[in-house]
Amino acid sequence: MKTTIYDVAKKAGVSISTVSRVINNTGRISEKTKKKVLEVMEVLQYQPSVVASALTGKRTRTIGLIIPDVANPFYAEIARSVEDRGRELGFNLLMCNSDNNPDTEEMYLSLLQQKKVDGIIFGTTTKNFTVLKNLLQEKFPVALIGNDIPELMIDVVSVDDFLGGYMATSHLVSLGHKKIAIMLGRLNHASEKYRFQAYRQVLEENGIEYDEKLVLYTDYSIESSRRAALEILQSSQRPSAIFAYYDSLAIGVYQAAKELGLNIPDDLSVIGFDDTILATIVDPPLTTIAQPIHEMGRQVMDLLVQEIEGKKKLKQRVILPPELMIRHSTKEK
Repeated sequence: MKTTIYDVAKKAGVSISTVSRVINNTGRISEKTKKKVLEVMEVLQYQPSVVASALTGKRTRTIGLIIPDVANPFYAEIARSVEDRGRELGFNLLMCNSDNNPDTEEMYLSLLQQKKVDGIIFGTTTKNFTVLKNLLQEKFPVALIGNDIPELMIDVVSVDDFLGGYMATSHLVSLGHKKIAIMLGRLNHASEKYRFQAYRQVLEENGIEYDEKLVLYTDYSIESSRRAALEILQSSQRPSAIFAYYDSLAIGVYQAAKELGLNIPDDLSVIGFDDTILATIVDPPLTTIAQPIHEMGRQVMDLLVQEIEGKKKLKQRVILPPELMIRHSTKEK
């Protein structure tokens, strides 16, 4: 069983608040007491957690938000919606950019511990499952936005990714496209898996043979999507349409098409997912699947604050409907 702050306090013969002050180097504590607490922490191999800080202090009216990439307009808009709703409810927001790196996540969790946040919203599909499980076991307020971890009982607000993927692929099929590529990350996210499943199902329902060579993998960056698109568009497997997991990945496809002298949508139809500001400022405007980003941010903050204030006990999974936004990047084959 994991050592808790209670174990440290009991063995050291001090109060929990004293242990907390030692951890955070605050308040007036004698060197003798501080030394004793630190020795006990070392013997018990105790690692301070966000939970410990929260349980031993007053509310700070502060929420931590961990997202994978603030340069991605989807996450930037998520952060803005969460912050706006937090302000309405009297909470401040501390935003952390993890770059999808578990070590960076741990570093930011340590930072959030020092700031004694009241709760944390993960905009990433964190790989630190042990950390997340510990937070949930200690009943520390945690919620996910934009992604889900089905194995955990946790508050989640996301879009219906399967339906969105189904709508995107169906739109391309309805225009007569049969050679449809899909551009993903590495299928690490539940949202990706649902969209990919929908893509395959639409192909099957319409008698279109699934081709693994039309599945393009990226590291979620525009440059990575540009390279992947360049490769497929110059191959014998050249598709007539590409479904990109993010709007930002669709931008990489636009860049590749321009380099090769291909016209969108005459030579290549492109559809994205998110409906961020990118979708309306590119030329031609991007057909995409809209996520209700503003509503997602509001609802995830509402769920977290309700838990912080003890107004709810049951976890909720809120799945919002997507919408197909037809613009000028797709046309009949």
